[in-house]
Amino acid sequence: MARMTAARAAVEILKREGVADAFGVPGAAINPFYAALKASGGIAHTLARHVEGASHMAEGYTRTHPGNIGVCIGTSGPAGTDMITGLYSAIGDSIPILCITGQAPTAVIHKEDFQAVDIASIAKPVTKMAVTVLEAAQVPGVFQQAFHLMRSGRPGPVLIDLPIDVQLTEIEFDPETYEPLPVYKPAASRAQIEKAIGMLNASERPLIVAGGGIINADAAELLVEFAELTGTPVVPTLMGWGLLPDDHELNAGMVGLQTSHRYGNATFLESDFVLGIGNRWANRHTGKLDVYTAGRTFVHVDVEPTQIGKIFAPDYGIASDAKAALKLFVEVARELKAAGTLPDRSAWAASAQERKATLQRRTHFDDIPIKPQRVYEEMNKAFGPETRYVSTIGLSQIAGAQMLHVYRPRHWINCGQAGPLGWTIPAALGVAKADPEASVVALSGDYDFQFMLEELAVGAQHRIPYVHVLVNNSYLGLIRQAQRAFEIDFQVNLEFENLNSPELGVYGVDHVKVAEGLGCKAIRVTDPAELGDAFEQAKKLAAEHRVPVVVEAILERVTNISMSTTNDIGNVVEFEEIATEPGHAPTSIRTLKV
Repeated sequence: MARMTAARAAVEILKREGVADAFGVPGAAINPFYAALKASGGIAHTLARHVEGASHMAEGYTRTHPGNIGVCIGTSGPAGTDMITGLYSAIGDSIPILCITGQAPTAVIHKEDFQAVDIASIAKPVTKMAVTVLEAAQVPGVFQQAFHLMRSGRPGPVLIDLPIDVQLTEIEFDPETYEPLPVYKPAASRAQIEKAIGMLNASERPLIVAGGGIINADAAELLVEFAELTGTPVVPTLMGWGLLPDDHELNAGMVGLQTSHRYGNATFLESDFVLGIGNRWANRHTGKLDVYTAGRTFVHVDVEPTQIGKIFAPDYGIASDAKAALKLFVEVARELKAAGTLPDRSAWAASAQERKATLQRRTHFDDIPIKPQRVYEEMNKAFGPETRYVSTIGLSQIAGAQMLHVYRPRHWINCGQAGPLGWTIPAALGVAKADPEASVVALSGDYDFQFMLEELAVGAQHRIPYVHVLVNNSYLGLIRQAQRAFEIDFQVNLEFENLNSPELGVYGVDHVKVAEGLGCKAIRVTDPAELGDAFEQAKKLAAEHRVPVVVEAILERVTNISMSTTNDIGNVVEFEEIATEPGHAPTSIRTLKV
């Protein structure tokens, strides 16, 4: 048997579990692990500027390719607490990441030693497993179990805390004979699928609500085939956006209070049956449940049994991995199609496309300062179907989801449940690290951008190029809009006159100087006619210099983006002008029909 430190054994297991990249910040209590990482080789490491940033980089990395598991590493104490936001984000969106922290020696963990904190207890509510390993011989088994848990059932994050003496202790471990544990995922039965399809076939106006679980299961092609076999229109959730192209004849658009399309909500309200697969009925998708469920029959398929009935009781529930269920859905649908017993859904599908051609929002404005809608119109022109978009929260993300176009799974990489400000820059770096040749485009408002903008230096140092579209109105726009209900505009205004950049007027922070100071390139745009050229220039600069390139659009101070003010998907307020002629929405998926 080979003898090695427990830290070296952990690194060898990472490699055998498929880990090729890690993100982190070293420190005294995790240095033995870093020494093993260097000695072993085979795992590239990206040095973050903030440990929370490392956790979001790991998230972006995981979300980019099926099978990826991002790893983030930090020392004891505040490093672990800094990564809690990343763990919360990951568990909310069913994203497997592994967080490894150092810890004080076992003998002094409970003696208020320097940077000794019970990180396992802190992390337990936002992980599938959080453990401080007190015996060195347990390290291989704990890491093996971690990967098993991250991949099994509903995916999610794990935290492993390693006291420094545990890392340094030598153990017997043979990496050549190590094998990952089998992954467990529940699978639907034939009888369950036949019952669900029977309910679908009995309806007149069915829809499929396709969630992020289908992306996690790498089952997009099966979803599209099933929809095409049955002729059933599909509503992707925000986390499922890209499962089928936006211009697919069965894409009915997104539904919800905010990140939704006018035509998506209208079609949903006409439906009488909903098959949800890999979705969690998020509140910003459903709004008021009495409106959302009225007059509809629901079937819910989810990998996690306790998700079924958590938000509302479906008429029928199936605990199954999305891929396992969709394989059977396709198999049964093929048989029914061959037998000529599938209903003709062509008229219903055509009505969804008719709404898509008539219920549109206006994007073309020539105003100065720039209206945000024009930014997304120009992004549609500049960035093609291969683009991987990255965004988190705010009016920028909401408007982006209403107006941008996505054509492939994992090409809208969005923090859906937690929505932490600052997520976008490090997540985009993780995406670009996972897919170095991809066209990666991040989207932020000014406050999200400012939260973790120091991570731009990571892209400069490690030559990780991507384009960051920054829409700047010097406001907490989403919170300002929410404060309308309270008739206040309080503590959401970011404007000030920058003594060092008087040309900015009241827009405050000079993001161009900051980005350049961090080793990146930046372009400021004040005229909407110049956006297209700026995006083209940004792509060239990113390719030439291999660094992040920021395109800052100076927006009008106040724009109210379409959303419901009554928590009702049937009552979304269109604050701005809607499209009434084709020229109002020149990049819409369907040419406006008037």
